[in-house]
Amino acid sequence: MDDLGGVAAVATVGDAETGRVPGTGFPIETTVRDALYDRIPLAAPELALIGTPAFLRLDRIQQLGFVSRVWPGAKHARYDHSLGVLHLTRLAIAHLRATPGGAWLTDGDARVAAAAALLHDVGHYPFSHAIEELGPPIVPHEAVGRRLIEGPELAPILREQWGVDPTRVAAMVDRKGRELPTADRVLRGVLSGPLDMDKLDYLPRDARACNVPYGGVDTARLIDALALAEVDDGTGSRTRVVIGGKGVSPLHSLINARQEMFDNVYWHHTNRACMAMLLRAVQEALLAGAVSPAELTDHDDASLLALLARPEMPAPTRRLTAALQERRIHKRAVEVSARAVELYGRLGNLWFDPAARREAELRLAAGLAAELGRPVPPEAVLIDIPKPERWRTDVWVRFDRPPIGFRPLMPWKEVVGLVDDDFKRYEEHRRLIRIVAAATERAALAASWERLVVPLLGGVL
Repeated sequence: MDDLGGVAAVATVGDAETGRVPGTGFPIETTVRDALYDRIPLAAPELALIGTPAFLRLDRIQQLGFVSRVWPGAKHARYDHSLGVLHLTRLAIAHLRATPGGAWLTDGDARVAAAAALLHDVGHYPFSHAIEELGPPIVPHEAVGRRLIEGPELAPILREQWGVDPTRVAAMVDRKGRELPTADRVLRGVLSGPLDMDKLDYLPRDARACNVPYGGVDTARLIDALALAEVDDGTGSRTRVVIGGKGVSPLHSLINARQEMFDNVYWHHTNRACMAMLLRAVQEALLAGAVSPAELTDHDDASLLALLARPEMPAPTRRLTAALQERRIHKRAVEVSARAVELYGRLGNLWFDPAARREAELRLAAGLAAELGRPVPPEAVLIDIPKPERWRTDVWVRFDRPPIGFRPLMPWKEVVGLVDDDFKRYEEHRRLIRIVAAATERAALAASWERLVVPLLGGVL
């Protein structure tokens, strides 16, 4: 039995028909047991990537950051998720290549997409997405992934064992400003988009780890509904991944699962308070020059907290880190809904300006200190603003026998009568902005928040 960095590998009997991995055609080398899919076959080139330090770091980064403070079972890692995305991507590509419109896709095309699926999170920061919300000079994890994929550790494996160009793989992970070859553009829709394999894995995986009923998706039926078609969306005709009529309901379940998981898990107030604390701790360390942006990408969850606890770190960073380690989590003092239009809008705009958010937090802490007549630590009051989510349903549906009134090929929005704005409205009404505070300051802030916050509307806010 081999050790693959946290997933036990067992001897495989291989594919009874071909002995090869679906989608890419690599000979099966071994099989891992997975919580969702039971058996995931792996080939030697895949094992070579999985065994690199860059990939093994993902086994020490929890997929859901601080969610395990609420659901202790949610300790699964980005390692597990990456294997799952690889598995689903290979199945999707194998299905597409078996359809009449997909025979032109080559083994090389499939391997580029599979490698991108396996490595799509290789540049991820510790503790989910909080650190990226600081913005420049923090770069998105996709850009970090590009650097790693094209670097000396991963690129030789992709060239020599996968037989693919690392630049093609990197461009599928981080496309910004780059035109993809036709095959890569088409297959990238399997990895990143409205019905991508990333969401198809993380939603059920996260729901299972949290033991909540919200993440159910008919994955097999949705993959089986995938097809390729020429679509003219008004900007010209091009080949795209579409779904058959049987995929309409499973896609709706995917969208609902995403809404429910955000509503109940990802935006849980305890998780969000922890994220706000980590964000501010890292922000203070960056401003003090105690840590560099590039250094953050080398760490995992445990090593990052150890770094932020060092004596050379600024005092607010050390205090917030100690509070996270000792489970002294900031508490909700104020919750602002979208119905409070002006306040919600002005606070929400701070998401796009982390420096202004920090200034607002400092002024709130100073104002609270004046109210109380005693010192209040500058990091005692934090503003938690969940990232505004993008709801994309740009999927086309192909009907072999369209019902009367339908066309053979039409947008999913027209098939179901829902548009992106419908989902966005729900998201905005459920997404709360919170002002959280250390336990010793919570009650006072909750009682006097209006006197402290409203004056900021004409200043920082």
